[in-house]
Amino acid sequence: MKPSIETKLEQLSRRMLELESLLSAEDVTRDMEQYRKLTKERADIQPIVERFHQYQTAVSDIATAEQMLGDVDMRDYAEEEMRLGKERMLDIERDLQTLLLPRDPNDERNVFLEIRAGTGGDESALFAGDLFRMYARYAERNRWQVEIISESVGEVGGYKELIARIIGHGAFSRLKFESGGHRVQRVPATETQGRIHTSACTVAILAEADEVGDTVLNPADLRIDTFRASGAGGQHINKTDSAIRITHLPTGIVVECQDGRSQHKNKERAMSVLAARIRDKQQRELQAKEAAMRKSLIGSGDRSDRIRTYNFPQGRITDHRINLTLYKIEAMMDGDIGPLTEALAAEHQAEMLAALADG
Repeated sequence: MKPSIETKLEQLSRRMLELESLLSAEDVTRDMEQYRKLTKERADIQPIVERFHQYQTAVSDIATAEQMLGDVDMRDYAEEEMRLGKERMLDIERDLQTLLLPRDPNDERNVFLEIRAGTGGDESALFAGDLFRMYARYAERNRWQVEIISESVGEVGGYKELIARIIGHGAFSRLKFESGGHRVQRVPATETQGRIHTSACTVAILAEADEVGDTVLNPADLRIDTFRASGAGGQHINKTDSAIRITHLPTGIVVECQDGRSQHKNKERAMSVLAARIRDKQQRELQAKEAAMRKSLIGSGDRSDRIRTYNFPQGRITDHRINLTLYKIEAMMDGDIGPLTEALAAEHQAEMLAALADG
């Protein structure tokens, strides 16, 4: 094991003892916020410390077996114990490296899914609809909830733009690599000559901000406009100024919400999306600085990056970041995108492990 990693593990062991002491104090629950932080920290480092103790036990067992090598009657037993101990030590070391990888604090959060039609006109809007169905079916497979926050329907179907909230434990960890440009190659239903068209959509996955403290919005930085909702008609449409448009003046970010009948509900939803976008912008700026030193294997996640191609005539989906092609487009468009999301997560983990080994 590298000395730097062993030093880190020893520090965590000492911190674990400190936490146990702090959490056993009689007045520990007097400050519930601090108590929650300490409990969470202990839960985070406990698996690492326990595995490190198992590693130390394996090292001790090998040392004990080495001392028995001088005894002719015990040599075979000692050699076997040393072999098993070294295998166990290597397994534990691999586990510890994975456990020590920095955790994305957003991984357990709900997400806002934003899909926008790009080049390709009506076909792009239809593809946006197909992408939303794909993510909605994937959410269904994971027993997550999906609620549409805002939508602009295409002239022949699909969406020019759609914002949805996906509510489920770990939603961000599974979907965070979906941000970017998605390109489709297929024969549109309106094409009489049978020619293949190429169109594109952009997808953005934003981690939902916590209700408290995550992103502080200064009311002086906001311009809030109300207007009448536009839509396909119906008894509740166009009767009140229930739709909300919020402009964040420092960044120029604009969010509209007109799906709810209540102005208060629309404002609440729009503020949630705005907070998530601002937080996402801040994190991207921070990541851009870090990327100058080390470019992520999975890519910047920039909305303009072409990350994936959906080729219907050939029945394939290709993710360009990891050069992975899967010939199961129908199943994947029906929400079976686990093989893609898992491959992207594994590649990202492999890159982080390489960085840890280099560090």
